[in-house]
Amino acid sequence: MARSTVSIVNNALNIIGASNIVSLDENSKAARVMNQLFESVREDVFSNHPWNCLIRRAELAQETSTPLFGYSYQYPLPTDPYCLRVLEFDNGSMAYPWDNMIGDGGLPVFVVEGRKILTNSARVRLKYVALITDPNEYSPGLISVLAARLATEAAYAITGSTSVVQIAASLYAEKLKEARFIDATEGATVRLEASDFIESRF
Repeated sequence: MARSTVSIVNNALNIIGASNIVSLDENSKAARVMNQLFESVREDVFSNHPWNCLIRRAELAQETSTPLFGYSYQYPLPTDPYCLRVLEFDNGSMAYPWDNMIGDGGLPVFVVEGRKILTNSARVRLKYVALITDPNEYSPGLISVLAARLATEAAYAITGSTSVVQIAASLYAEKLKEARFIDATEGATVRLEASDFIESRF
C-alpha cells in the first residue's frame, strides 16, 4: 500500500474528526495548519526513539580543517540522509555506548558540536537516526505515532476543542508505547555487558 505525507495527515485529521485534504498546499484551514506543523513534528517524533526503519550507518570523511582546541579531528555529520541523532560511534577499537569512552586526556572520545563530531580518532563510523522523507519506508507503528502526534498538535487550532486535544494526546501516548515496544523487540536481543569503567572496579 502506497503511503504519502497527505495520507498520514489525513489519518491525523480523522482522529480529531476533521475533513480530509487533497494537498498540503490547498486553501483550507486543516491544510494550512498541518503544512505548518508537519516537518517539525516529524523530526521530533523521529528523534525521540531509535526507530528501526530510520536507522542508517555511515563512515565519515575527515575534514581538512581541525578544531581550535581539545581535539585533533572533526567530521561533518551525515547529510544524505540527514543525521538527526547519533546512536553509536565506532573508531575501529572501541564503540559507544558499550566501551568506556573517555580518552587518554580525560576528555570524551567524541563530542557532537553543531553539525560536527570532534574526536582524536582518525576513523569514525556512525549508526544514526536519519531524516527519511519517504513515508513508504516508515513502519506501521511509526506512521500511527506520527499521525497521533500531528492530531495532538493540530487539534485545538483546527477544532477549538480542549476535549479533542485530550483524546488525541491520550491516543498518542498509547500508540507511542505500543510502537516502541514492537520496535524494540525486532531483531536479535542485544546482550549488555559491563563497561571498562565498571569492570576496572572489581
